[in-house]
Amino acid sequence: MFVRVFLSLFLAGLALGQTYKPSREKPPVVPREFRGAWSACVYNIDWPSSKGLSASAQKAEMRAMLDKMASLKMNALIFQVRPNADAVYASKYEPWSHWISGTMGRSPGYDPLSYCLQQAHARGIEVHAWFNPFRALPNKDQATSSNHVSRTHPSVIRLFKNYKWMDPSSTFTQQRALSVIMDVVNRYDIDGVHIDDYFYPYPDVGKDGVAKQIFPDGKTESQRRGYVNKFVQNMYASVKKAKPWVRVGISPFGIWRPGVPAGTTARIDSYKHISADSRKWLQNGWCDYLSPQLYWRIKSEQSYTRLLTWWRAQGKRPVWPGIASARINSTEDPGRPASEIVNQVSYSRTIGRNYAGHVFWSAKSIMKNRGGIASALTKNIYQQPALVPPMPWISQKPPATPGVRAAGGSGGTTVSWRKVPGCGKYAVQARYGQHWVLSAVSSGTSVKIGGSPDAIAVSSVDRYGTTSLPAVVGR
Repeated sequence: MFVRVFLSLFLAGLALGQTYKPSREKPPVVPREFRGAWSACVYNIDWPSSKGLSASAQKAEMRAMLDKMASLKMNALIFQVRPNADAVYASKYEPWSHWISGTMGRSPGYDPLSYCLQQAHARGIEVHAWFNPFRALPNKDQATSSNHVSRTHPSVIRLFKNYKWMDPSSTFTQQRALSVIMDVVNRYDIDGVHIDDYFYPYPDVGKDGVAKQIFPDGKTESQRRGYVNKFVQNMYASVKKAKPWVRVGISPFGIWRPGVPAGTTARIDSYKHISADSRKWLQNGWCDYLSPQLYWRIKSEQSYTRLLTWWRAQGKRPVWPGIASARINSTEDPGRPASEIVNQVSYSRTIGRNYAGHVFWSAKSIMKNRGGIASALTKNIYQQPALVPPMPWISQKPPATPGVRAAGGSGGTTVSWRKVPGCGKYAVQARYGQHWVLSAVSSGTSVKIGGSPDAIAVSSVDRYGTTSLPAVVGR
């Protein structure tokens, strides 16, 4: 009796402490998809929820947002750091944003961008710093600090509708925007630089397609496009020269020109009215990804699928569409169900070429599970993690393969590996029976995965998103 009990306990202990040995197995290619969300601080749309919150309250909201993204297996946050010639970080050029502290120029008591990077990277989430290059103020009557550009350089400010705008034709305007962006690139460990669709401000447009307001700079439409093109090209070249692994993304208006592709209608002509020749930027490789704002339904005159198919045929770089989860059951689009968003994500995985991906407008709708969208993504879309796609047009050299160890224990299997220089992420795949899954994307050097997989593979991932050959162990 004693011998049988001892033997069963001994065998159970062996199973509990199951170790793994090197294996020649070849796991499948690691899943790739850009799963992003915009977080806007302007008007406190996403984060922080209101102006003037304490530093601890702002940090708690930040952690909650990133925790939600991590639980959904999302992998990128597009974080607004310059909403209107101000800063959501410690800047030598521009004042602290009043959307954070409540008063322009007053410090919130910590560096939000630095904290965001620390918390996001710990969760395996990229941070793309989002800049508005030319907007000075979204409301001309907004109070400003003495070092805001509208007061230090009033000669470059133009009034347009209710905005104050830095004239893009001004050498100072272009250089200031570029200096601000490069200051962040050089001082912070960001993963991307991102600019949105506000180049020249949107006019009101009549049914005849004619703008009701003209930007007061005395320039022609062609000249304006030239200034914007120059800025986009210089920005891309400058970022790549400093840190070639930092991705440059642009999110233009979703329709390049009315009637393109055929059957598409739009009152705004972004090429004509806001001087955005976004197709040219994609074709010329002046960005690492384009996220056109395809906020319309699949079945509409501005068909999401028709537009995405067109965009993905315009260049070789990835097109990761902006998808409007904020319009679920909204006044803008009454009755839009969460299933519309799920279908749009599904289509983005099948349409056109290049790596799959998408960006949600915006983080708050995902955080609040608007119309059940977060639940639907968990159930139907994000069933395993995914790495952000690589940038083979920048680098194709794989990093070193990590050494790996694994041991079974109570509650799962612990996998550990050696840190590889130049790599901040590691992809951990596991085989259960015949089925391989990407179990984890870790920023550390160990992780605990569920159950007792038959084989485990670990690949290091460099800053370009390139993976190493996997180190594989099996039972």
